[in-house]
Order: sequence, then structure tokens, then C-alpha cells
Amino acid sequence: MNLFRTVTGLSAALLGAGLLVTPVSAAPPAEPSTRDFGNGPERNEIAATIPEGGTLTTLAAPDTRWTPPRRGYPRQNDLREYPVNPDDRSIKLGLVPYHGIAPRLNALQDASQRVSAEVVGQSALGRELYLVTLTAPESAAESARQDRWREQIEDDPAAAKRDRALAKGYKTPVWINANIHGDEWEGTDGSLRVIERLATATDAATAAFLRRSRVYVTVTNNPDGRIAGTRANGAGFDINRDHATSSQPESRAVRDVVIATQPFVMLDEHGYTGTTLIEPATPPHGQNYEYDLYIKHALPNTLGMEAAIQALGKPETARADIPFRDYAPGDWDDWPPIFTPMYAMYQGAIGHTVEIPLRVNRADYDNLPVEELRRRSALNTDVAEATIEAALRYSDTNRATLLADQIEQFRQGWAGAPSPQIPDGFVDGFGPEDRYSTEFPRAYVIPVGPAQRSAPAAARLVDHLVSHDVRVTQARRDFTLNGRRYPAGSYVVDMHQPKRGLANVLLEAGRDISELVPQMYDISGWSHRLLWGASVDISRSAAPRVSTRPVTVAAGTGFVPSGRGDLALTLRDAADIRAVNALADLGVPLSRTSAATVVVPAAGRASAKAVSQQFGVRFEPAPRGVPRTPFEKPVLAAAVSADELFALRDMGFEVRTVSTALLNAGADLSGVDVLLVSSGLSYLGLNATAKAAVDRLLAGGGVVTRGGTGAAFNTAAGLLPATAVLGRGDANGVVSVQNTGAVVGAGSLPHSFVYSPIWFTGSGFTVEQRYAADPLVAGHWVPNAAGVGGPEQAAGQASVVSGATARGGKAVLFGTEPLFRAHPKGLYAQFARAIYWSAP
Repeated sequence: MNLFRTVTGLSAALLGAGLLVTPVSAAPPAEPSTRDFGNGPERNEIAATIPEGGTLTTLAAPDTRWTPPRRGYPRQNDLREYPVNPDDRSIKLGLVPYHGIAPRLNALQDASQRVSAEVVGQSALGRELYLVTLTAPESAAESARQDRWREQIEDDPAAAKRDRALAKGYKTPVWINANIHGDEWEGTDGSLRVIERLATATDAATAAFLRRSRVYVTVTNNPDGRIAGTRANGAGFDINRDHATSSQPESRAVRDVVIATQPFVMLDEHGYTGTTLIEPATPPHGQNYEYDLYIKHALPNTLGMEAAIQALGKPETARADIPFRDYAPGDWDDWPPIFTPMYAMYQGAIGHTVEIPLRVNRADYDNLPVEELRRRSALNTDVAEATIEAALRYSDTNRATLLADQIEQFRQGWAGAPSPQIPDGFVDGFGPEDRYSTEFPRAYVIPVGPAQRSAPAAARLVDHLVSHDVRVTQARRDFTLNGRRYPAGSYVVDMHQPKRGLANVLLEAGRDISELVPQMYDISGWSHRLLWGASVDISRSAAPRVSTRPVTVAAGTGFVPSGRGDLALTLRDAADIRAVNALADLGVPLSRTSAATVVVPAAGRASAKAVSQQFGVRFEPAPRGVPRTPFEKPVLAAAVSADELFALRDMGFEVRTVSTALLNAGADLSGVDVLLVSSGLSYLGLNATAKAAVDRLLAGGGVVTRGGTGAAFNTAAGLLPATAVLGRGDANGVVSVQNTGAVVGAGSLPHSFVYSPIWFTGSGFTVEQRYAADPLVAGHWVPNAAGVGGPEQAAGQASVVSGATARGGKAVLFGTEPLFRAHPKGLYAQFARAIYWSAP
């Protein structure tokens, strides 16, 4: 894991928006004990780049949940075997290359009726993701009974608690996730050892264990990174930061696995921390957990894993670091739901990150002798295997209490029980610093109709919640709640539901924890309610009294008014941007009445209807008598991070990736309308030829910047007379803003997201957006020093500015993070409006 936002170069095809090829190497992680909390490294130091060659796949794919087939075990499938790839980076370490996994699993399926292997998804580059299930053979009827019991545990926990047959016969589910970071390899190899032992052992104890258990293993969660030796997947994303957003196919695949298998215990095998690290984590603990039900198992399970690695008898495994026991608050927390184990906890599991000890990646991979690398990898594999075996023993030994406590977690959700109050000493070391709780609201309502800010954003949010197994219903008729009238079709998230913690952690505002812990490991604030662009109301104490129906997919939102006149589309959401770019691709002549409104001529109505259906956008009759400016889709040159490139292409922009190195090597800027700068481009680092090319673009083209790199480019290139002031480098979270400008500010949300926040001082530009008087809503943001770089200093300052540049073009500078990790989807439109406005 890494304190700062991990970035890798994104491999991308030249044009063909949304197409990928093999990525370049990732940035090294920061060690949790040696961090710089000043104005340290910007979270994106490497720009996304244009590669050579590679396998192509689209970025965006329909989010359809994988579910296992309804049949008995074994469920054996002949896995496709890939050609030998001598460039697979795992080979040097003496580990199993990706192309070696399918043959090994196929052979085990041939040899053992205990092994089932299936494909549960594809990576960003289209490689198959494998799920292996180990259990004693089951007839179709026996498997169906297990499915009914699993559903009963979630849907009717009171009945499950009384069901003696369930208590006796339900198989203990355990899930092992390996290699989510591609250059942390050995979890795959350790799990393959465990698979082989369980598949082939002839002793009675193993046979009895498999009659009582199901062990699920996602053998490699990141085959693209495994092959390339990169932390990130083929789209440049850290998958272990994506579980609240599910932007990547790999995170969606394991989301579906945890929902379908509902494990009691899960391990996520990582590396490398010098000493084996095994969670539970430090405070702050996620305030939406039933933390008492978690820690009572997590700590003893971890102690068992520590004993297992000690039994290896190696000096490097003499002890484990257990953050809950050994680290200071904030050093290795479990606050955000972005990590796999933390996400799994909301799905009913006791989740653990395991960090195996000896580094074999990054500089060590290149510089250490092969013999030493293989010694380290062998020991790391032993550690991974030992922790998995210990977790299986704990799960089997404690199956009755694990079952009872998963039932209890879901029962408390259905009952609307208060957040648990855990006494000091509940487990060894539990004290006031560990006590985090929340007050769950009674319901959330996502309205439809005039009160909804963005119909496509609301539909996206509903579909996202449903895909994560959050229960959403839709009102059959109009209703009144807390004095407000809601039309039929409005969506209700009743918080009396089994996975209320997950529902709340996605929808609540969050919490300012700046005074509670001195530092944070990763992001501290997020909110789909505040940042995804939909109007969502909270009912603290009352649930709607209205008949509802369960939602499996949100109702369509596309709309084109009748008539023959021109149409207008207000740019509030990424869906609106996608629609505009699609219309431009279709050759529809567009115009604008303002930065936020695009007009489609009457002759383009058929195209408008098509994009309305495709993207769910809602057109209105165009206003008459308002001046219009002809408008075309701009061509972008972008020195941006992987997540920003992903978002831009997802919105349908044509993007050519650039960097200092690429421009110095002769990258072509002809035909480019707007230059985007947030990562990997230094104006002062350009050679004479490249600088001349950039200067020609700046003479009339647009510029949109983000972050410290963008601000430095603005100053060096002499664009806007704005001085950037940098807040604390690791500060992040949801902030309140005041929208004051006509370009970015028009129609934007009253909240934004920051990571390493920036504000601008000076004059000679338009302030599009300001930080509010008390800016931080949720997250962690403290000053660098007294009176320097904190939220008090940012209050009221300009967070986004625009203006005509000294070079003859237009520029917009962002001090916020509107595209961060593909998460704050409701902010995408303001970034796109900046692009449209700045284009010549």
C-alpha cells in the first residue's frame, strides 16, 4: 500500500478513445513510517504515455454482476491456456507466470473432484480472472441448499439463527484474494500451494475440512500487472483503491465474488513491508462497521497467522507487525472502503490485509542478483502459504461463532440497531482511540422529477448501489416525507437492511477526522451523495410510508421533448458530456448559448433521440432569442495521470497523451485545440523545438491545468497572473465550495474533492470557484505548520480560476481534483466545460 496516490504510466492507443495497451512501470510506494507531510511529492509524478504495440480492449464495460451457476460441485471448466510469454516478470523470481496458471488449474481439475475453476471476469487488457473453489463434491440439490442458507443468513437472519440444520450443515466460506498489486507476486504462488494441498491430500482431516468448508481463491486479481511487473492494472489504476467506485473490471470481479460467496473470513495477500504485516488496522476505524463483531475475530486470527509465520523458523519471520497492536493511530488505518478487506467487512467478512516481508519489486527487481531475488520470493511464498493455512484453521475452528456473528451483523442492519458501543479492553489493547461509531439515518431518498439535479446521475448512483448489494426500492406512488412531496418512481434506500454499513459509507457525507489522528494512510473523505451529481435527501428518523418495489436496474432517464424546434442540453453530468461528444462525432452542427448549455438544431433531433437513449440525458426546448456560438468537439493533448485520461476518454474526448519527454522527442501538436497539464510536463524542461510547438498552441489554443504541475506550467508559460498556494501535501477530502463563475461554477455542485489542495491569489482572472468559509466537510486536512497550508488559510480563497492568457488563448486552473481516481463523477462536467470554453 502507499500513502500518496499511486500512479503508473498508462499505455494507450493513439486515437480510438477508450483503448489500451501495456503500461509502463509504477511509482514506488512510500513506507508508512517515513512520510513527508510537508508539500511533498505531487500525487501524480508520471504522465500517462502513448505506448508501442499491445493488446487492445475498451475502457468502459457494462457493470453486470457475475453470479455463480446454480449447479453442484465440482464445476469444472477447461480454462483457456495462453501462449508462453517469456517477458512475464514473475519468471525471473522463480514464480508461476500468468500463462502457467491455467495449465496448472486444468491439471488439478483433471486430478481432483475437489477443485472447480472458472472465469469471473477479464482484466483491463482482456486477460481472464480465475476463481478456484475447493470443497467436497456436492450434488446440485446440496449446492442449492447451501445457496438457500447463504441467502437466508442475509435476508432473514432471525430465521437463520434458529435454523439448526443451517448451523450444522452450512459450509464455512473463506475467500483468499491474491496479487491485486501486480508487482506483489507471491500471494498467487502461496495460494496455488494451498490449492494443490487441499486438492490432493489423502488424509482424513483434509477430507473432513472440505466437507465443512468452501475455500474460494481469486488466484491473481491483476494479471496485467503480474506480467508487466507494475502495481497498477493495464489501465493504470491501483485496484486496491477502487472498491467504492468500481471503475475497473478487476475490482468489479472481486466485488461480485465477495457478494456471491459471502465469506466469513478473507485475506488479501500483498507485499512488501520488511516485516510481515497483518491487519487489523489502527484507528481511525470505519465508523460504519459493526466493529465489535470484527475485532473479536480479527485479532485472534491475526495472532494465529503470526504464530504460523514464526513456525517457519526464519529470522525474517520471527514476528509480525500487527497495526492494531503495534502502530500509532493513523499509521495503517481501515477508514475508507476503497481497500479490498475493508470493503469485504461491509459484506459480512472478517477482512485482513497481509503484507509479506521481503521486497523483490521496483529497484530491487532490477538490481539484486537473481539468486537473492529467488531466495526472497521463496520465503515470501512460504509466508503467504502459512498465513492462508492459519486463516483456514481459524475459520474452521471458530465456524460456529463466525456464523453467528455474520448472522448478527445482518440482523442488526435489518433491525436498525444503534452503532455498537465497545468498552475499553473488549480485546487486548482496545481503548478510547479505537472508538468510532455513527448514527445511521432511517432512509435516503433519491428523487425523480424536477427536484432531481441530474436524472442520469441519479440512475447511475442507483445502479451502483444495487450492483454492490445495497437494497434500493422505488415508490409505486407519490409520497410525503419530512414535509416534502416526492413523485412516484423516486428511489428509497431504507437503512433497515442487512448491509446498511455499506449503504451508509457510500452515501453519508463522512467526517472531518483532522483532530482525531495526526496523519492518514490514504484518502479520508469520499461521498457518492455529495460528489456523484445526483440529488439525495436524508431522512434521519422516518421511513417513507409508501408501497415500493425492489430495484434491479434504474429506470431509463433519456428524454427528448416533442415538437420540431431546436433542443438544448445542460451540461451537469458526465453523461451530458458523452452525449455532446457523440453528437459531434455524428456530424451534428452544435452551438452554445453559455458554457453550460449546448444547442442541437432541429435537423439533429433523430441523433439527439439516439444519444438520449444511449446515455440517459434529458433535452429541453432550446431558448429563443439567445445568442449562440458555433461549437465543435475539441482535440486534446494531455499530460495527465492515468485516472484523468480514463475519465476524459470515458466522456468521449479525443485525447493525445503528451509529456516533456514525448514533446522533446517530437510529439505532434498540430490540430490540437486544448492542452491539459497535470502530470509529467514541465514548460522549463522543453527543448527549443518542443517549446516552440507548445508556444504555437498557446498563442490561440486553450489550457486547462490541475495540481502543482499544472500551476507550475501556468507560471513558467506566463498564462494567467495567478499565484498558486499549496496546502498540505497529504490533505484530502470532501470540501464545500462557492460557485462564482460562468464557466466552471455554472450549475456545479456545492462540494468538491481535494488531494494536496491548492488555492490561487492575485488578480487579472475570474474566480470560478472558492473554498467555503469552513471548507472541509469530510477527510483529513491539517496545516503544514501553524497558520500555513491548512483549511483556515484556504477558506474563501479561489480554488478554480479562468481567464484570457497573456499568450492569446484561454486557461482554466484547478486547485481541486475533479477527476480523482474516476471517483467524483459529479465533478466531471465542470472539467469538461472548462475544456469546451477554453477551446478556440
